[in-house]
Amino acid sequence: MPEPVTVTQLNTRVRELLTASPQVRDQWVSGEISNLKRYPSGHYYFTLKDPGSEIRAVLFARSRARVDFEPQDNMKVLAFGSVDMYVQRGSYQFIVETMRKSGVGDLYAAFEALKTRLGEEGLFDPSRKRPLPPFPGRIGVVTSEKGAVIHDIITTSASRFPADIILAPALVQGEGAAASIVKGIELLNRAGVDVIIVGRGGGSIEDLWAFNEEPVARAIAASEAPVVSAVGHETDFTIADFVADVRAPTPTGAAAIILKDRGDVLSRVETAMSRADSALGGVIERMRHRFQLLDARLSPESAARTLDMMSMQADDLGIRAEASVRRSMESMKSRFRVLDARLSPGKALTDLGAMGHRLDACMARLAPSAAMREIGSRMQGCDSLWGRVSSGCRSDLDAAEAKLESLSARLEALNPRSVLSRGYGMVTGPGGVIESISDVSVGDTVTIVLRDGSAAAEIKEKDADV
Repeated sequence: MPEPVTVTQLNTRVRELLTASPQVRDQWVSGEISNLKRYPSGHYYFTLKDPGSEIRAVLFARSRARVDFEPQDNMKVLAFGSVDMYVQRGSYQFIVETMRKSGVGDLYAAFEALKTRLGEEGLFDPSRKRPLPPFPGRIGVVTSEKGAVIHDIITTSASRFPADIILAPALVQGEGAAASIVKGIELLNRAGVDVIIVGRGGGSIEDLWAFNEEPVARAIAASEAPVVSAVGHETDFTIADFVADVRAPTPTGAAAIILKDRGDVLSRVETAMSRADSALGGVIERMRHRFQLLDARLSPESAARTLDMMSMQADDLGIRAEASVRRSMESMKSRFRVLDARLSPGKALTDLGAMGHRLDACMARLAPSAAMREIGSRMQGCDSLWGRVSSGCRSDLDAAEAKLESLSARLEALNPRSVLSRGYGMVTGPGGVIESISDVSVGDTVTIVLRDGSAAAEIKEKDADV
């Protein structure tokens, strides 16, 4: 019988066989990254998988510098390295020395395709999201009956506003999980719950895939009760999260979102009761004050005082009316005396005398001799004015003629023709008068304007004065 060995010795021998085999050393392996975790040490631990199998892998910090991208879940890669064994756990793993990107994982590509299609249909539109009931009486939960989700929800709800929790057990992973979740949602809707929680714990994209399937998304969208999605951890996102009315970061968070904190509710009730008491006390006080006013107004003593005041007001109005009538009578008497004086015979004779004097003055002014004198006086004024106007016009004309002659002389001096008459000429081209040698080029045709005509010329040579 061979001598027995310890477990550590056995694992060590297996490790030696693996590390010595060229078939598992310095190999390129094609696979998809899953369950990626980065530790503070800088090491990356993950799973390399394909449709048929998977292997644990590690990228140590010393090898990270050889990778020119940040590894991500669902990323297809080509990994170069060797198989080694972790003796303490008896598990073998692939030690990655470097990696190259190979594409996006099939599951991730399917996730993005379904997300795009449902988004275009409007299933993610915020306008179709429904508010949660403030105080639900019945909460439905679609999850595994053996998982930690239902336990966490019940534990959280114990310290919050009470509600009945109805569990619809469902598979949340593996084959048939999507159909099981759909049936749970439909069952809870028939039961008439106020809100539904659909959830499970965290995991890889494969573990959460049931919540990325189209039947689950459409069942959530068709639910009569609002749906809260609580799938995985806060960093995990599924199609169910986008379709649901509310996304909770965790299943425990879902219960906290739906159920109000008991202490907070009690505090709000106490505040409301205090405000109601204060408001009611104010109403009672105002009613008491109004009652006292009405009672005072309706008492016999108050009525007698009111009658006395009204009597005093009547007396005052009578006195004021009598005074007003007296003033009116005096005014009428005064006006009557004035009219009587104006209509007396003596006054009439005096007025007629004054009017006669005024008539005599008018007749004197209209006599022929007076009219002739007036006309003569006016004629003399007109002759004087005409003389002044004639003298002023002659002076202005003389000044204007002198100014015109001066301007004519200046204009004649500036006339180009006057310069040409002294033997000068003016050269013009297509652009007008040529003032500089730079305005012409050899071969240009120009026109020379003289006193009595013009002549065409061609520029043969240029010579600028320097």
